[in-house]
Amino acid sequence: MSDKQQRINSGFDNRSTAAEVTAAIDLTGKTAVVTGGYSGIGLETTRALAGAGAHVVVPARRPDIAAGSLEGMANTEVDELDLADLDSVRGFAERLLASGRGIDIVIDSAGIMACPETRVGPGWELQFAVNHLGHFALVNRLLPALREARVVSVSSSGHRLSPMRWEDPQFERGYDRSEAYGQSKTANALFAVELDRLAASAGVRAFTLHPGAILTPLMRHISEDDQREFGWIDEDGNAPDHFKTAEQGAATQTWAAVSPSLDGLGGLFLEDCEVAEVNTDVGPGPGVRPHAIDPDEAQRLWAFSAELTGVNAFA
Repeated sequence: MSDKQQRINSGFDNRSTAAEVTAAIDLTGKTAVVTGGYSGIGLETTRALAGAGAHVVVPARRPDIAAGSLEGMANTEVDELDLADLDSVRGFAERLLASGRGIDIVIDSAGIMACPETRVGPGWELQFAVNHLGHFALVNRLLPALREARVVSVSSSGHRLSPMRWEDPQFERGYDRSEAYGQSKTANALFAVELDRLAASAGVRAFTLHPGAILTPLMRHISEDDQREFGWIDEDGNAPDHFKTAEQGAATQTWAAVSPSLDGLGGLFLEDCEVAEVNTDVGPGPGVRPHAIDPDEAQRLWAFSAELTGVNAFA
């Protein structure tokens, strides 16, 4: 896999916006599903896709709030979905499949970060459950409607914080909110690797990505003091120059979903509207760490996720 992680000179960069990425793209007649598509970079992704002509379905745990965020935005609709509840995932997928529509784009943009220890379902750690398992079940259930589609699994540079913790994936022997977030972001990346391997022959290609450093509601569980310590904000609460706006942060996942430059490709980790290079250094830095694109780890995670959720479109 790592030998495929080579730049392709996309023509875009870390300051490109989602609107710029879609400026020359006509998505008329296409249907997209964007989880988290009413807040932060998800909202800007919805705006760009809808502006290019796609009809965007935005599933939301709080449909009333989502409807308010999307009020007046053409080509959008809201439905209910709680990624922490597999019955809710099934219900949303069944409603969408019953509509008879084909789906061209799925962007798994919803997520939570560094939350207090919380358990859902049969005791699953919340970040792993929402960021990975809910999306895993959702995409598997929607697969019958995917047609020459792209599935975009939004990871982050946070994948550097932890590989898969096979000895204790649910943090039952001690919770660390940062490592739990890191594991969930590694899982997002590995999901795309294995989905692409399984579904490419049917015309479904998958990508994963780091959207960049952006101040969004995702950081709600991190105090301002911690954000200052991490260098995310200064004493006045302003982000440093290298941080992106929400419009810029939405660009890479939008590019992954629509760019013809990625035709025939898949299973890749992207950043700054480019294919990321592999970085084996420890600590901060650009690129993707090998553990997040390891095909053996990806297959192991798929089997584990299918066992936990009871959902596997390829069984």
